[in-house]
Amino acid sequence: MQYIVFVLTVIAVIIIAKIFTWPFKKIVKLIINIVLGLFMILLVNIFGEGIGLHIPFNIVTALISGSLGVPGVIALIVIHYIF
Repeated sequence: MQYIVFVLTVIAVIIIAKIFTWPFKKIVKLIINIVLGLFMILLVNIFGEGIGLHIPFNIVTALISGSLGVPGVIALIVIHYIF
C-alpha cells in the first residue's frame, strides 16, 4: 500500500511541475523575443536614419516585434511607410 501512495505522489508532483513550468517557459521565451525585437528596431533606427526611417520604442512595437520576430519588424517598417 505504501508503494502505491509513493508512486501516486511522484506522479502528482511530476504533473504539477509540468503545469507550473510550461507557462514560465513561454513567458521567458516572450521576454527574450521582446528584447531581440527591440534590438532589431534599434538596428533599423540606426541604419534607417539616412532614409528617414524611425520606429519608436513603446509597448506596442515591443509586443509586435517580440511576438512576430523579423516579420513583425518588417510589418512595422511597412506600416511606417504607409502612414
